[in-house]
Formats: sequence, structure tokens, C-alpha cells
Amino acid sequence: MGKTIRVGVSACLLGEPVRYDGSHKRSRLLTDILAPYLEYVPVCPEVGCGMPVPREALRLTGNNPNMPRLETRTTHIDYTEQMQRWGNRELERLATLDLCGFIFTPKSPSSGMERVKVYNDKGVPVAKGVGIFARMFMDRFPLLPVEDSGRLYDPGLRENFIRRLFVMKRWRSMLEAGKTTGNLVAFHTRHKYMIMSQHLRGYKDMGRLVARGSELETDVLFDSYFAMLTKALSLKTTVNKNVNVLMHLMGYFKRDLLPDAKQELLEIIARYQSGHVPLIVPITMVNHYVRLYRQKYLEEQWYLHPHPVELQLLNHV
Repeated sequence: MGKTIRVGVSACLLGEPVRYDGSHKRSRLLTDILAPYLEYVPVCPEVGCGMPVPREALRLTGNNPNMPRLETRTTHIDYTEQMQRWGNRELERLATLDLCGFIFTPKSPSSGMERVKVYNDKGVPVAKGVGIFARMFMDRFPLLPVEDSGRLYDPGLRENFIRRLFVMKRWRSMLEAGKTTGNLVAFHTRHKYMIMSQHLRGYKDMGRLVARGSELETDVLFDSYFAMLTKALSLKTTVNKNVNVLMHLMGYFKRDLLPDAKQELLEIIARYQSGHVPLIVPITMVNHYVRLYRQKYLEEQWYLHPHPVELQLLNHV
């Protein structure tokens, strides 16, 4: 798709010197590996709301981690309302950009998505907070994929997040083509095994919803489906879920594969299940048979090519 997947990202992660001390937290994963596939929209809430560089460091304070204040560490100047006023304007701007997701800065009092320290009135920190702007963003766009850059170094979390970004882009492209039942059926069909690999019951529920499509108002149908889709894809896949899908895919070749070839595929799936080879190995073999036997239905399944192979995301899960 080229650079068509637009993602919001904390500006410091792209190497911009906007941190309180004039430094940055450049993530080479973002700038060197993912950059060819994503179009970044950099956001620095602290500079955006009018704070200088350099500036006094900030922290979250208060006895309720769910409703913290944003204050400077030493002088205790409260920037909560200033951040919120700017944040509301910034969210309006971001709403016009069709973002497919957002990547936040770990533990930041403005941009941390989880486990941010909140200091109570005795100065004792509790790592249960969310950055002021990050919370506003997630409240405004609850169905968009979000992650923090630190968690992206976990292979499973990284693969899941990038997979969701590509699904989000395909969803947006489908909406641009028109909110028709036919387009929704085609989208659902091509994502069948991907959804099954993450939430089998969710896939069945979504199928029932699509089957009732003609009975529902268009916006209700699409909004309901999208909510179910994002819930299903937010769940992590597991080895056993993938094995179940791989066995389903193998069934498409039961009349084509000779006994030795069938046994070889079964052995590779078993090696994946035992942790001896990554997921890319059985998927590569299935893709080989898809091309060899011209299995059109599987050729269009996004499960078999969820993102560019150059990213090597399936090599580590």
C-alpha cells in the first residue's frame, strides 16, 4: 500500500528534540524498520500546549490514579487545564486525518498509555496512571489500535499491532469504496481466517451479523461490525488458535496432496505447535500449495499475508 497507513506518534520517538531536557527517545524500530510502510503524524502534547524546550519535568499527581493532575516536579505548577484545552483542539485536528492508530511514549505523564506513575499527596508513586493526552486520545478514539513504543519490542505485541494497522487501512479503503452489504461481505470473507485465529466466537458472531445485513440500517450494520472486529483483533492469537486455522487451511488440499506431502505439512504444523519453528514456516508451505493448486479462495485470505513479508513479523511468533 506504500505510505498510506497514517499513524499518530509521539514526536520524541521520531528523534525530534522535544523532551523536557531537549533530548529525544528515537525508536529505530519506528524510524528505520516501520517507516517505509507508515506515514507518521508527530505529536508532542507538552510542546503543543505551549511549554518551552527545555522545561521543568512533569509528573502526574493525586490520590485517584484515574483522575490525576499534571504538575511540574519541583515548582508544582499545574498544567492540567492547559493540556486539556490544547488536547481538545488537537483531537479535532487528528479526527480529520483518518489515523489508523497511535504509538505513545512509555511512562510519559502526557503520552503514556499505561502504568504511568501517579504521586499521591505523600509523594508516593503508584504506577497505575495514564498520560493526560493519551487518555483523551483513547477516550475520543476507543476503537483505534494504540501501543507504546516499549511494548512494540515484544514480538507478539508488535505483530498484533501492525496487523491491526493494516486491517484498519483495509477497512478505511472499503468504506471509501462504499458502505454496501456486498463490500462488507467481501471484507469479512477475506479476513475469515485472520479473525478465527484471534477470536473464533467473535468470527461466528460477526458472520451472523453480516447475514442479517439486509435487516439493519447501514450505519448500524457497519458500526456494529467494526466494534466486533476491533474487539476480536485486539485479542492476542495463540499457538493453538493458529494450529486450528492451519488445519482448516490444510483441508482445502485433501484431494490434491499426496500422502507424503500431507504428512510433511502435518509434521511442520506439529513443529510449530511444539515451538521448534515460527509461524512463517507452515504459512509459507500453505502459500506454496495455494499457488501450486490455484486455490483462489485461500489466495485472497489476509491471514496468509497480513503485512509485508519484509517486516519479518511472523518470523518471531
